[in-house]
Amino acid sequence: MPKGGTTMTKSSKPNGPLHGLKVVEMGQLIAGPFCGQLLGDMGAEVVKIEPPGKGDPMREWGQGDRPAWWRVIGRNKYSVAVDLRTDEGQQLARDLIGKADVLVENFRPGALEKWNLDPLALREANPGLIVARMSGYGQTGPYADRPGFGLIGEGFGGLRGIVGDPDRMPLRVGISIGDTLAATYGCMGVLAALHHRDKTGDGQVIDVALYESVLQVMESYVADYSTSGFMRTRTGAILPKIAPSNAYPCKDGEFLIGGNQDPIFRRLCDAMGREDLVRDPRFATHLARGEHQAELDEIVSDWTRTLTVAELEALLLAHSVPSGRIYTAADMVADPHYAARESIVTVDDPEMGPVKMQGTFPKFSATPGSIRKTAPQRVGEDTAAILERWLGRPA
Repeated sequence: MPKGGTTMTKSSKPNGPLHGLKVVEMGQLIAGPFCGQLLGDMGAEVVKIEPPGKGDPMREWGQGDRPAWWRVIGRNKYSVAVDLRTDEGQQLARDLIGKADVLVENFRPGALEKWNLDPLALREANPGLIVARMSGYGQTGPYADRPGFGLIGEGFGGLRGIVGDPDRMPLRVGISIGDTLAATYGCMGVLAALHHRDKTGDGQVIDVALYESVLQVMESYVADYSTSGFMRTRTGAILPKIAPSNAYPCKDGEFLIGGNQDPIFRRLCDAMGREDLVRDPRFATHLARGEHQAELDEIVSDWTRTLTVAELEALLLAHSVPSGRIYTAADMVADPHYAARESIVTVDDPEMGPVKMQGTFPKFSATPGSIRKTAPQRVGEDTAAILERWLGRPA
């Protein structure tokens, strides 16, 4: 096995649990395309309708000298160039959707209707069609027409307000989590709708609001306010009242330790050579440690500063204390666990050469997902092949 992951070859590309499913993706940027990526990773044939010319802006997005984001979000997809502003393009889209099991889109509400692609009409022609619609505020409600990128949904859904230090402006978590959450809920909705269709033969429309996808993972944020008036705020790196559970400084970096449960805390104290802390009334129970969180973090930090990351890791593993390094991409591609589970794979891209990227998840025992096709290099490069295969039209 090559260092950093498996190289995908034809012999290592199984069909996946969604093999045979036909998906038309009409989204752009992140939410719609990531939903399409998830479905494609699980075996669906994903036809991406792009506007002629530059296509999806994701083709140019990313960081570094050679942005590679498109290689990830565009994998397992076929590019068909269609101008939805024309009657001919709209009819071609209807023809393709008529052969599809699923339509994924993340335009502002009303865009499909403007292009004569109303989901109700599409489902009249194709009753089994499942339409996953992703937007900032959903298809209904007084804010439905507002534009809504990921950061807006993260703010409206509550996430941005609790990320960062309390004395500073709210922070971004570092990835487009609002968009990818919406895409994941969109994918989940498609899978549930497929189960319903298997029983009834009927498709349906799935309305995914970006802010609601964020809200769904906000734990007891609203319930705490509802029952006691408690309002979560930004708390920085700590989980309030849960201690010790933080990133701690070492001689050569930082290290994560989660030692808050009573048995684990006793093992941590043993590793520290501080059995006295277990008997200290300030730290003897979970509730007491939460009340004296800052004091305990300072004690643990004073200890971790005397060790390197490697020394601390070995010591805490020996004492079965949940802990770990804060990984970078370089760490991931070199780690044997990533390699053993094929968490990172290498895809041979015609233009960029070998590209390492995340594999397909979750893992299925009988029908594993795979990367069967690299991202389309050119807008519309698969148009002729798809029209012939799906619609029987000669190239």
